[in-house]
Order: sequence, then structure tokens, then C-alpha cells
Amino acid sequence: MPGISVVICAYTEDRWEDVLAAVASVRAQSRPALETLLVVDHNGVLLDRLAKEYHDTDDVRVLANAGPRGLSAGRNTGIAASRGGIVAFLDDDAVAERGWLGHFAEAYADPRVMAVGGRTEPLWASGRRPGWFPEEFDWVVGCTYRGLPPGRVRVRNVLGGNASFRRTAFDAAGGFATGIGRDGNKRPLGGEETELCIRLSRARPDAVLLIDDRAVIHHRVPEAREHFRYFRTRTYAEGLSKALVARSVGAGKGLESERRYTTRVLPAGVVRGLRDALLARPGGAGRAGAIVAGVLTAAGGYLVGSVRARRGGVTFSVVDVSDAGGGAHRAGERPDGERGGARG
Repeated sequence: MPGISVVICAYTEDRWEDVLAAVASVRAQSRPALETLLVVDHNGVLLDRLAKEYHDTDDVRVLANAGPRGLSAGRNTGIAASRGGIVAFLDDDAVAERGWLGHFAEAYADPRVMAVGGRTEPLWASGRRPGWFPEEFDWVVGCTYRGLPPGRVRVRNVLGGNASFRRTAFDAAGGFATGIGRDGNKRPLGGEETELCIRLSRARPDAVLLIDDRAVIHHRVPEAREHFRYFRTRTYAEGLSKALVARSVGAGKGLESERRYTTRVLPAGVVRGLRDALLARPGGAGRAGAIVAGVLTAAGGYLVGSVRARRGGVTFSVVDVSDAGGGAHRAGERPDGERGGARG
């Protein structure tokens, strides 16, 4: 079984303790990682601080994002610098359960498997899920949502904060597209892993992509993201992101899973919420209303994003990450002329 490189992208000192916890959870895996790559997104202070923190460790490397600001370029930097035959990704504000990498590794015993994702559970800052927040929309806070099939199953795409790929998948399809996903502004975009997975399936029609719900991580949800204002902002941004994905790979494949989600999973969630309201269970009406609002807001974002895409107002590109180490910066180094900053 090839070694596993774990890539963690960080961008702000506000998550210092979270980043240390994420790295510690990787180092505690029952199936050890070959290495952990900490990629810092255009923040010189954080880069230097992490370089000092892990200066004396052999299994953790700290790198500067060698591309444009954003999560996609940060991941591409980690891929290019990785030595493992498998590259796994963990969010900087998440911790992995001890068997996380072991469950990933099991799936790769099948040579057709090109990507494996896991289950992401929310850690609410308030200690509990807000009563109005529907489980069908847990993707809003970067977590596994109601409607995904249980067990180890084939999927169209994995979810980027808890995912892994064979190194050869990037040789076949290229890296994450820049211009899709988080990119330094305040709008919480996404969709870059969906676009990559569809592109991979086209480059390798025999590829198998899986989710194994035993590969569990726990993802922090800050207090600001427990409010409806963020819910509305994130669903609108997802609509914008889906428009970009559809532009790249076509609406047929780009919205394939979303059609089932909106026609089957969400109506069932509305019915469940209304039933709970009739039974005087707390939050039922709020959950039903949030589902309807989320659909309408995402649809609005998709329409706006589609218009922008047709007018040529948005561009993105796919980079070649097949040259291991290409463009990666060692700890303490920075791309010319770039300092500080943080991703939104």
C-alpha cells in the first residue's frame, strides 16, 4: 500500500490551536501518515510561526502557497510537494478520528479506486445544533448532510475537507481549479472538489470514487456560522459555485447529484419539519422554512453565476501538479512580493 501524504491548508492565526489539533490528530493515526504538509495561504506571520513550531519534526513540513490566494492553489501546492502515492486532505479546523487514514487505505486495495472521502461531523460552538438548522444543509458548515448514502458507496464526488486521492488521479486530470472555491474574499464559495472529481471521471472512465462513512473527522463550526445570516450567504455562494462547475463540466453532470437532492431529499426534509411542527416539536417549522429559503437562495446564486459566466466575467484554470515539488516553497520562503493576508 502506498504511503499517504496529508495536506492541511491554513490561512489565519485565529485558528492556531485548531491547526495544532489537526496536525496532532494526523500524527496519532493508527495507520501512520508518510508526512503532513501544512500549506499557508499568503500569511507570512503564520508561515514563520508554524515553521518554528515544527522545525524539529521530520513528519511535518510547512510550505507557502505557491499559487494565487485561495484554497485550490494551496491544495495544489501540497499535491506538488507530496511524496505519497495517496494524498489526503484535512480542514485546518477539524480533527480526524484515529482510524481515519486506515479506512482510506483499505479502499485503495482496489486499483480502480481513485478517490475516497469520509464522514464529517459538526462540532457546534454553542455545544448543540441550532433548532432551526436542517441536517439536509450541513454542507453549509462543511459537514456531511442528510441524504448521502451510508456505508462505503460510490459517489460522483467526494467532499474536499475530508477526502483523499491517488497521486495518479492528479496526473490524469490535473489539480484543483483556481477561480472556484475559497479565494480570499468574504464570500464562502465552494465546488472545487466537485469539478475535479467530474474531470477525473472523464479522464479515467474506469475510475471509482467512494465515500466511506467510517473515515470520520470532527469539524468546528464557529458561533458566527450558527446564524441564519451565514446560512443565507453560504447557500447563495453555493449557487454561484455550481454555476462555475456547470460551466466547466456541463450542467448534465455538474448538477446530476443536485437534482436528486432537490427533488427527493429536500422535499422529505420539509415534510419532516412540518410534521414536527404539528407535533409541537421544537424547531420543526424553522427547519422547513430554512430548507425552502436555502433552495431559493441557492437558485438565485446559480442564476446570477450563470449570467456572469456567459458574459465572461469569471475565469478559472486547471494547473498541472504532476511535477512533484514543482513550485512549492519551503518553510520560511514566500512567493516574490507577496506578504501577509488571509482568506475570507
